[in-house]
Amino acid sequence: MTEYDWRLRGLEVNTCNCSWGCPCQFNSLPTHGNCRAVGAMHIDDGYFGDVRLDGLRWAALFAWPGAVHEGNGECLPIVDERADSRQRDALLQILSGETSEPGATHFSVFASTMSKTHDPIFAPIEFEADYESGTGRISVPGVVEATASPIRNPVDGSVHRAKVQLVGGFEYKEAEFVGGSATSVSAIPLRWDEGHGHIVRTDITPFGPLA
Repeated sequence: MTEYDWRLRGLEVNTCNCSWGCPCQFNSLPTHGNCRAVGAMHIDDGYFGDVRLDGLRWAALFAWPGAVHEGNGECLPIVDERADSRQRDALLQILSGETSEPGATHFSVFASTMSKTHDPIFAPIEFEADYESGTGRISVPGVVEATASPIRNPVDGSVHRAKVQLVGGFEYKEAEFVGGSATSVSAIPLRWDEGHGHIVRTDITPFGPLA
């Protein structure tokens, strides 16, 4: 890897078709035997070399026929239409995983499992996230709609909060676990109504997450 200097800080929302908690987070096989996922981030503070990325957003759709580590996945990267040409290139380089130390970030790990990466979409990305309430929303009109919502006690409906810390994790060090849903009519069709989700206060560099 050529050494790169970048950093992204902000809130990230992810949801997948696994049951709450997502077995993949604990090195187990996916709930339904395959993996489908949507993720997005609002960058509060970010850069790639001398290119500032503050205020921009990215999203991505994923599908694997089995567990992530078994490969043969496909990905659809989506970049904020407000980004100029240099910012678009910077974000795509980060999302590609090629500017990360191998295995150090989820960008790198996921990229190593891909058989197909669809041409990127440049579009408006609507994004909402609240770490404390466990709520979030991702919308790329005509492409994907996804939500995050608190896990609720099945008896009385009260909010059940769960945080998970991963020592040496390549995506995050701590995340708020929630429920999630998604529907996509894009090149990667997706749908689940009661899946896993997590919200992360992301702070990540080419060498892995700092938070």
